Amino acid sequence: MELSKADESRVIEMAWEDRTPFEAIEVEYGLNEQQVIMFMRRSLKISSFKLWRKRMHGRQTKHGSLRDPAVSRGYCSTQYKHR
Repeated sequence: MELSKADESRVIEMAWEDRTPFEAIEVEYGLNEQQVIMFMRRSLKISSFKLWRKRMHGRQTKHGSLRDPAVSRGYCSTQYKHR
């Protein structure tokens, strides 16, 4: 599957977001967790990739089945400022 530059940027953004589960990326872009990891490895500098992997390792909000039911949104209510 070929992604446009805008879609690639959005996948990277979603992967970095703490509250966006890998399942949401799969629904929207067809990339499962392993494919997201490979995509991030190809797209980021090695130091950025290592930082991302360290940050994502064991993060429960990145996996829909491990999420607390109280986390129902893909983003924090204070993350985006209304204009």
